[in-house]
Amino acid sequence: MAVIDLVPQGTAYGLLIGLGVLFCGVILVAIKIQRAYLAEDSATSEMFMVANRSVGTGLTASAVFSSWMWINETVLSAAMCYRYGLAVPLWWGSGLCFQIALMAALGVMAKIRVPYAHTSLEIIRMRYGWVGHIIYMILNLTNNVFGCASMILTGSQLIHGVSGMNFVAATILIPLGVVLYTAVGGLKATFLTDFLHTTVALILIIYFTLSVLTHEAVGGLTGLYDKVVATASENYISGNFEGSLLTMKSKDAIIWGLILKFGNLALVVMPQDTAFWQKSFASEVNSTVPAYNLAAVAVFGIPWGLGTVIGLSARALHNTPIFPTYPGPITASEVSTGMVMPYLVKALLGEAGMVAFFVLLFMALTSTVSSSMIAVSSIISFDMYKTYINPTAGDRRLLHVSHLAVVFHTIFITGISIALNYGGANMTWIGYFRPILSCPGIIPLGLTLFWSGQTRLAAILSPVLGFFTGLAIWLATAQFLYGAVNMTTTGEGLPALYGAIGSFFSPALYSVLISLYHPSTFDWREFLRIELVADPEPRPTEDIPPEHPPEHPPSEKTPKSPDTQLVSRSATPDSSRLSLDEVIHPFSPETLRDLYRWSRIAWATFVALVLITFVLWPMPLYRDYVFSRSFFAGWTTVAIVWQFCAFLAVVVYPLYDGRREIVKGVRGVWASGRATWGRYWR
Repeated sequence: MAVIDLVPQGTAYGLLIGLGVLFCGVILVAIKIQRAYLAEDSATSEMFMVANRSVGTGLTASAVFSSWMWINETVLSAAMCYRYGLAVPLWWGSGLCFQIALMAALGVMAKIRVPYAHTSLEIIRMRYGWVGHIIYMILNLTNNVFGCASMILTGSQLIHGVSGMNFVAATILIPLGVVLYTAVGGLKATFLTDFLHTTVALILIIYFTLSVLTHEAVGGLTGLYDKVVATASENYISGNFEGSLLTMKSKDAIIWGLILKFGNLALVVMPQDTAFWQKSFASEVNSTVPAYNLAAVAVFGIPWGLGTVIGLSARALHNTPIFPTYPGPITASEVSTGMVMPYLVKALLGEAGMVAFFVLLFMALTSTVSSSMIAVSSIISFDMYKTYINPTAGDRRLLHVSHLAVVFHTIFITGISIALNYGGANMTWIGYFRPILSCPGIIPLGLTLFWSGQTRLAAILSPVLGFFTGLAIWLATAQFLYGAVNMTTTGEGLPALYGAIGSFFSPALYSVLISLYHPSTFDWREFLRIELVADPEPRPTEDIPPEHPPEHPPSEKTPKSPDTQLVSRSATPDSSRLSLDEVIHPFSPETLRDLYRWSRIAWATFVALVLITFVLWPMPLYRDYVFSRSFFAGWTTVAIVWQFCAFLAVVVYPLYDGRREIVKGVRGVWASGRATWGRYWR
């Protein structure tokens, strides 16, 4: 791709390295404060993997929101709005929220069925044995690595495009700072960085939306509308009603929206294990559903508001002298790599805007990478090392393996990102291919928690057959429609959509047929055999401060209340030796009733979001209608207000929700500082 130096290369290097060092320092200080004053020690695998299962609603919502705020939701939503019109940002928003609502339902059921799970693969191994475990492990690792590497690829291409920085250098520097705080802090560190990412990114998203919209070259809502209408003849979109950018009746937009829904569903349920599954394990018992649904509603406004304003403004101004590419057009390759937004930011907001864009890019990238690192480290340490290499490994050994896995994964995804770049991939092609790779395991994994009749053979074969079914449909459709199979034809909308549909739905058919061929019923109590990990040798008590001051002498070994913290099984008999009648659930009957109530709420919310965002909202607008000035003004105003509501939900509310911990930490730091200062001046 051609390079227009929107940011000096030295500035790009400084920002990329400096931001990495800054965030690493901030998180390491936060981890120190947690360990010293909040009794949260990442030197245990339960804290490293699932944050002691004690994360509250606000911080969980912020972390889920951040994990789902990829580059696609900001940069690519603007690029696709530029390509197809304002229908894309709405379809994009609807393609983000319902998956998180579904994950809320899956997460609360996982707490009911498998309260001690660390990863979704533990659940698979308990039910389907080592063959199923390996199949899903490969599927999870492949999807996870591919998803993370694709984001690094996207970021590296953007950094190269805006600054001319060497692509390989950008690919190496992006995950470098993340690996340090992730290896030290574990999942709780990613929760903290997710909150910082969310805060900074939302401030920048609101800044870009309002600054572009109110710029004199755009002229506000009415000015933007008038400019889009005035340039309609030169911006004719084939497949849209009257070729207009201002209509919801867009064939290509709805195809893209459907592909996005399949791909995002796969990203939530399958590859990003810690981003969604493990964060549901880490949240408090009564926090999972409200936190996930809060994030689901909040995230809707990000691509809707930002994508609409940036994409349409770029269309209105791309043929004017202020645009960086003038007098040439934005090429299809530049649109596919997401250059629409940085070009517009440079044209309207100058150098300061480009620095802000670079920071937004960094926020989105590092959030994705940190979640992926913990995901892969969990799989390697628990599902590979402890299961097949060292079954007697204790807490400290698993923690050591997790640290090594974080470093290994960083090196590996860097290499994959470079390979994808030299293979000619970009974010648009990856967006079309990802559902085919990621979707086959979704339904079999969901049935693992909800259908006792799915057999071992069905769970093993259905995702494999589903992947090959989707792949065959994708390639065959590309050959049939376009006469060739290459990067161009496989990057078209219809082959990718048909392939995604085959990849998603065919495993359900395969699973049911195979299960009915030789039926069996699984006893859900088997899942309660999964235990917490404990050191075979007791650790010194000063190494791990208790979460709360003990009310009884340590010799009494009083367990924590199961309503807030799972009871450690390290002192109980090995549950694998107990009969199912002797295995007991760690939650009290009252807690279980609450969880089942939350499960009903989660499913009701999921159904409501699907009906509203799929049917009741967009479908009545899919008709022969071009937005009027007043309708467009109201449409965009609601989208912008939604961004402010998202800020309140995932930035302000987590501060309120965690106010006690914040005050406790500040008091601890203040007391230590005064003591140190007093000793210094004596």
